Amino acid sequence: MRSLRRKRLQTLVIALVSAAAVTATVLGAGLLVASRAPFDNSFAAQRGAHLTVQLAPGVQPAEVPGVVASAGPYPVLDLPLQGPSLTVVARAEPGGAVDRIEVTEGRWATGPDEIVIGDGGFRMPLGERLTTRDGVTLKVVGVARSVSATATAWVSPSAVDKLGRVQGTQMLYRFAAAGTAAEVETARAAVEAALPAGAVAGARSWLDVRQQAVEQAAVFVPFLVAFALLGIVMAVLVVGTVIAGAVGAATRRIGILKALGCTPAGIVRAFVAQALIPAAAGGVVGALAGNVIALPVLAETEQLYGSSGAAIAWWVTLVATGGVLAVVAVSAWAAALRAGRLRTVDAIAVGRATGPVRGRWAGRLAARLPLPRPVALGLARPFARPVRTTAILLAVATGAAAVTFATGLAASLVRIQSAIEQDNADVFVAGPPGAATDALPVITAQAGTRAAYGLGQAPGTAPGVSDPFSVTAISGDAAWDGFVMVSGRWFTAPGEAVAGAQFLSATGARVGDTVQIKVENQPVRLHIVGEVFETSGGVFTAAATIPDLRPGEWRIALTGGTDKNAYTDALNAALAGRDLSAHPNGGEIDPLLAVVQGLTLTLTLLLLAVAALGVLNMLVLDLRDRVHDLGVHKALGMTPRQTVAMVIASVAGVGLLGALLGVPAGITMQRLVVPAMAASGGLNLPDSLLDVYGPMLLAGVALGGPVIALLGALLPAGWAARTRTATALRTE
Repeated sequence: MRSLRRKRLQTLVIALVSAAAVTATVLGAGLLVASRAPFDNSFAAQRGAHLTVQLAPGVQPAEVPGVVASAGPYPVLDLPLQGPSLTVVARAEPGGAVDRIEVTEGRWATGPDEIVIGDGGFRMPLGERLTTRDGVTLKVVGVARSVSATATAWVSPSAVDKLGRVQGTQMLYRFAAAGTAAEVETARAAVEAALPAGAVAGARSWLDVRQQAVEQAAVFVPFLVAFALLGIVMAVLVVGTVIAGAVGAATRRIGILKALGCTPAGIVRAFVAQALIPAAAGGVVGALAGNVIALPVLAETEQLYGSSGAAIAWWVTLVATGGVLAVVAVSAWAAALRAGRLRTVDAIAVGRATGPVRGRWAGRLAARLPLPRPVALGLARPFARPVRTTAILLAVATGAAAVTFATGLAASLVRIQSAIEQDNADVFVAGPPGAATDALPVITAQAGTRAAYGLGQAPGTAPGVSDPFSVTAISGDAAWDGFVMVSGRWFTAPGEAVAGAQFLSATGARVGDTVQIKVENQPVRLHIVGEVFETSGGVFTAAATIPDLRPGEWRIALTGGTDKNAYTDALNAALAGRDLSAHPNGGEIDPLLAVVQGLTLTLTLLLLAVAALGVLNMLVLDLRDRVHDLGVHKALGMTPRQTVAMVIASVAGVGLLGALLGVPAGITMQRLVVPAMAASGGLNLPDSLLDVYGPMLLAGVALGGPVIALLGALLPAGWAARTRTATALRTE
């Protein structure tokens, strides 16, 4: 403990690097495990359906072996709204043996003109009325949650005759064995075997629903793992260097302890303890920080499923913390082996002598450069201590890699959000389809309009796909509004379409295929000419492909300098009497993006602090080793300012080289981690969303290495400048 009090800087560095490594490790491992708990708890409490099966119209359910509980058949309706696609199921009450729906607001629908909206995305205030394309009006009387995602809205069975458009019936099953994908597939085969051929129009496994439920938290895991690896690498470098420096500084003391009877193993254990004690303290702080930082992510999952108490499992925290401490112990042990191998006589005789002088050739070469003498001395210094210089280089490179990776990650996420939202519009106009159809002439005539396009949406169905998907018909050129192609091209003619990855996966289609879908019971053939980057699993085509799908919304881009609010007021005046309203686009930031960027900034700053402190610690060790030389320089006339220049010059080249190593490593991490994050959400990333490093950005992140080195060198340089000449000359 006395040694820890004397070496406060080394103690702080080890504690901080351990905290950084544990924080990122706990977050990465903990979120992957903890994100499943809210869904699993709610699924058990609400007796979720292991298999949701949609039967073709007129098919009656049959007895299926292995079923422990079932519910249905419930009529499945196509509710033709303007905008979102709703899967509407008619149920008399929310309870039952399977899929007990939780009413979170209001009450259950009992009359033919009432509807309950699911809380999974599409929302309307209680008491509001929605109108279908057929002119049927329904009052929103409640908001409900289905853990099995069996529907996006529910109506009373009495509404079936009023609404019509019955697509089939829904059966919900719970099986004795459905814990794995193979067991669920066996259960589905049993259902299909019990029914006539072609009776099953679609089926959805609870494992697919579960995967979608945990995808949001799973998105965090790849970049947290990257930061955890950076933290662990930094821990190995810093701890190894600190202990190696402590062994070198205490050589004479080690010899005395051995002379007094201390064993080599005891000496090694003492140095390992010097690392483990502050590392354990930092590990506790890091474990607490990891659990606290995870709360915002888990809170969103809890809110989604109405559960509470989700947290990182205690065993994950213990394993992550223990793993980092084990890395620290091994690093310290490897560095402390030299202390155990030192011969007693040699240790006492050598004391704190610096050993043979290295790098004289570098000093002679630097002296020939047209540079001030202090700067030349500083530039040559790294070659005198190659091992210590290598440690500084790797610490700076790791910090530079963290900055480069974090910068690229943030830039990619901003582009991804823009591509997902597909909403770069300044103003949008919405209203009933009939009113919005002839809005284009008014919009284009408005001063300040740069571009505009209309879109109409309706739910579509495809053979073998259980859930409806969104079909969007676009009037005009929408290329300016954030649509990003993964492969292929944008549609240019009627009958052509682009689709998202989820639609292509669900239908088994590829770019170049032709698919048959139904939109409002009308068959539509679409030639898929490209995959568009989007998350809803929808299809986009030209308005001429589906003439009956009229625009219900217009999105408008304004010319430079046009005020959105003034433009909106003028456009609303021009649209008066058309049952249309214009609104400025708010451009809200995705909460998930804000959380990721906050975590990235926090972990990056922590790693930068560790890297700078690592450089500081190694410079302090180096200056203490050559304090006598420093006194000689001062006696020969070196001023405090020249002393500072010499110390800073000793790390300037190392910092620049560290940047040259760290920047490519950070770019590589960004190219690996960002696609892995997207894959966790079931998305494919185009290269345009990854190529974010322009010349200016690269120049900026390349300065990260020299800045880290400079931050670490300032305090030791100040200490060296303040050291009195007489004091330095007396030190041996």
